[in-house]
Amino acid sequence: MASIGGMFTRPHEAFTAGFYRNEDFDFELRIALGQAASRGAEVGEVLQAVAGVGEHDTAAWFQAWLGLGDRTVALADGAASAGHTLSASEAYLRAANYYGTALNAVDGLDSEDELLPTFRKHRAAWDRFVDTTPLSAERVALPYEAGQTLPGYFFAPDEGTEPRPTLVMVNGSDGAISVLLGSGGYAALARGYNVLLFDGPGQQSMLFERNVPFRPDWEAVVTPIVDYLLARPDVDGAKLALYGISQAGYWVPRTLAFEHRFAAAIADPGVVDVATSWTSHMPKSMIKLFEDGDKKKFDQQMEIGLKFQRGAARTWAFRARPYQVEGYFDVIAEVSRYTVKDVAGQITTPLFITDPEDEQFWPGQSEQLAALVPGSTLQRFTAAEGANFHCQPLARTLTDQRMFDWLDEQLGR
Repeated sequence: MASIGGMFTRPHEAFTAGFYRNEDFDFELRIALGQAASRGAEVGEVLQAVAGVGEHDTAAWFQAWLGLGDRTVALADGAASAGHTLSASEAYLRAANYYGTALNAVDGLDSEDELLPTFRKHRAAWDRFVDTTPLSAERVALPYEAGQTLPGYFFAPDEGTEPRPTLVMVNGSDGAISVLLGSGGYAALARGYNVLLFDGPGQQSMLFERNVPFRPDWEAVVTPIVDYLLARPDVDGAKLALYGISQAGYWVPRTLAFEHRFAAAIADPGVVDVATSWTSHMPKSMIKLFEDGDKKKFDQQMEIGLKFQRGAARTWAFRARPYQVEGYFDVIAEVSRYTVKDVAGQITTPLFITDPEDEQFWPGQSEQLAALVPGSTLQRFTAAEGANFHCQPLARTLTDQRMFDWLDEQLGR
């Protein structure tokens, strides 16, 4: 972050100086604050909750978000008991988001004992939101493979049954489903779209409770969902749209290369090669070992290096979990399969690609994806607009405006 020291003497410069020197804390806080635009967070309670958390106190960071989730659920329960359903719904959504942030903090703890309990608190708060929201909300079991289903949530602007344009939203590698609703879902509903959210393989409940890993061929996930939607009378089959956030900036173009029934799609941001977010942090000597196929030496060097970096070792384990592959070399080999370099040319669907300044995880890849998909729309977001960093966390209203204005035009609305 630029001018980090400035925030201690000039708090109003937190946006440019950073809320924390710890870039992970800073980014997670930006995501949480950004959810306030869709009533998925309260700025004051968020800032108060982390006010006493030090730069690298991972245990206090986790407890701050877990405690905030607990307090907000208590508020929601009280409102629900008193018959204030809308107040309860809004508080349950905030609580789900806070628990989601706590869940992402588990990798900083000494053990993973808090993982499942925290996830279940998150999902319980989310389910109470679904039960109390004034939106039309329906739990759906989406077809997958071999008799399996994916847990989904179908939202509509109201109880009407007329066919509507429908947005299928794909989450990233570790985002909470409640945050996805606030990252375009609400904006779509306000514009008259149906919205479908779901846990895909390797995501949330599919990972933590069913041990189903990621897969690179995401068209195998989405194509049965399209079949399901086309059979619903309240879905306009000619106006299906696909949205993907964070790592789903890879899954969306991968899907579009093989599934051509979407009228338009959005990658937020564009991701061509997922593995670079791993390999860009490795020394050149390690990259050479991997490229040479020296699995034994690669694993030995990684084991030695991470032995003295407990934080990095925990982060590796957290990030590797959704792939369910053992061994350092084999993890990188698996992640390296997640690329659209060879298939992006098959995309015929109109594609909108966000391109935020200061992208931390896949810098330059939005431009690369746009170059691989002729006719795609590349939309720059800048720090001067308050819209920098991965997925524009503090500019979700601006993001909604730009991508839905484009999408409405593509669908002739």
